Amino acid sequence: MLTLKNTPNLAGIEICGDYQDLDTLYMALLMIIGDEGDYGNFEGARLRTLGVMYDIRHAFQADREFEFVDNGMDEDTMKLLGMITPDKNLYYKVNVYYPEALFVTMAINDFIRLYAKKQAKSATYPLVDKKILWDSHIATARLFQSLVINCLKEAVTEASYKRMLNLLHKDYTWTDGYTTQYLDMLNIRYLEIGDREQRAKELSLVVKRMTEKGKEYRQVEEEVRAMAREHNCSVEDISLVEDYPDVDW
Repeated sequence: MLTLKNTPNLAGIEICGDYQDLDTLYMALLMIIGDEGDYGNFEGARLRTLGVMYDIRHAFQADREFEFVDNGMDEDTMKLLGMITPDKNLYYKVNVYYPEALFVTMAINDFIRLYAKKQAKSATYPLVDKKILWDSHIATARLFQSLVINCLKEAVTEASYKRMLNLLHKDYTWTDGYTTQYLDMLNIRYLEIGDREQRAKELSLVVKRMTEKGKEYRQVEEEVRAMAREHNCSVEDISLVEDYPDVDW
C-alpha cells in the first residue's frame, strides 16, 4: 500500500510502498504530464514533477532506502495455508522536500486537467464535464495528492491547515509558465531552518509565497527571463546559483 508520512524533522515527506505501488504511481504521473512540449508553458512544472518521479523510480529500483513491513502472516496462518512464507514485505522509500512536494501536488491539478482534455478528444464513449471518468492514472494521481495533503494536515495547526488549503486550491492553470527557480529558493530557505517546530510554522508562509507570486517571485521571474534572453536559451535551462544545504530529514 502506498503510504506517505512526514519525515522526523519535517524537512519533507517520505513516500513509501512496495515495487508495484511505486511503479504504478510513477507510470500514472508519466502518463498525465505528457511528453516534452505537449503542454507548452507547463514545461517548468513538468520538469519538477519529473524530478520527483526520478526519485520514485530509483526507489523501486532499490537505489534509495528500504524497510521490511509486517504483512500479517504468522505461524498459525502458515499452518492453515500449508506453506512457509515471509512474514514481512519489502517496501521502498524516498524523501521529497516539503515545498517541492506541495508544488508538485498543485501542478498535478493542472496536468490532470490537460490530460483529461487531451483524452476526451480521442474518446469514443460518453463523458461527463468533458473529463475521463474512472481513469486509473487520474485516480492514482489523486490518491497521491490526498496523501500529501494529509501529511500537511498532520504537520500544522487546524487554522494554518485551513489557510493553506484555500491557497493550494484557489484556482487552476496555476503552474502555467511558473518560474520554478523560485521554488529552489523556497526549498533552500525552508531547509536552512533546523528546528521542526519552526518549520511547521514556516510552512504557511512557504505556501503563501509559492501561490501568491508576490514581489519577490516577480523579481526572480524577471531575472530568469533576462538571463534566458542573454544566453539565448529556455528559462528551464537557467539554474539557481545557491546550493542546497545538507538535510537532516
